[in-house]
Amino acid sequence: MVAQALKHSWSELLTLQSLRGEQIQPLPKIPALASGDVGPDFWHDRATVFSEDRYSGSRVNRADANPGTVFFFDVDNTLLDNDRVTEDLKRHLANKVGEASGRRYWEIFEQLRTELGYADYLGALQRYRIEQPREQKLLAVSHFMVNYPFANQLFPEALDAVAHARRLGRPVILSDGDVVFQPLKIDRSGLYEIFEGHVLIYIHKERELDDVEARYPATHYVMVDDKVRILAAIKKYWGARVTTVFPRQGHYALDAGLVAEYPKPDITLERVGELRKYSFEEILTAAGK
Repeated sequence: MVAQALKHSWSELLTLQSLRGEQIQPLPKIPALASGDVGPDFWHDRATVFSEDRYSGSRVNRADANPGTVFFFDVDNTLLDNDRVTEDLKRHLANKVGEASGRRYWEIFEQLRTELGYADYLGALQRYRIEQPREQKLLAVSHFMVNYPFANQLFPEALDAVAHARRLGRPVILSDGDVVFQPLKIDRSGLYEIFEGHVLIYIHKERELDDVEARYPATHYVMVDDKVRILAAIKKYWGARVTTVFPRQGHYALDAGLVAEYPKPDITLERVGELRKYSFEEILTAAGK
């Protein structure tokens, strides 16, 4: 079912590319990663290796990439416009269960986020169902969530930023979230395949950097994230070994008061696609080396 969902999301993505007048490249048939390759444990047997940038059509010269550099990308509001996903869900909830019930769902959602430290959309829906065990319309809301076309909400030029990172090093998703919906979102958006199966998801990623480093040892790291709190914690841990990159996208990044509470990131972008403007030397120098 997940595989079918991913295929469907790719179809939607290609439709958008066509409407934008972008050149569409077919997905190449390529072998799976060897079982001993470095990478995450889940989905590892489905990981694939790409030697071509499928979105620009240009060849990716692996010899030009720095094998000692890993580019970590957050997902929500970094590569994918999660604020728009949330707005769509709010409208769907209001349409299916009414404004009052919709507001109650979001109250539960915020309570659960405070408890867990991450957004758990399906967990909040399950808690709401406990309060309303006879509400059959919740099944339609669940269907909406798990079948949402996340590929439609990738930020413009997000894939170009990933392709640029691939030319300079190894791109890896470093995200946090629940154990069901976040992997589904990454899969359905097409990001799992774009990152060739190199995906890490933690409850609190900034607390698991020793494990991150063990899985992806490198001389230098680059962390691209819309939350300055996360960037500050990672900078404190790795120091000059990491370049923190802050795309000003999403409600966290645009909260001036929140941003002012933390040290300034090494690089600030107005949108994630601007990463393409930076050479490897500029990224390295920005870290304070």
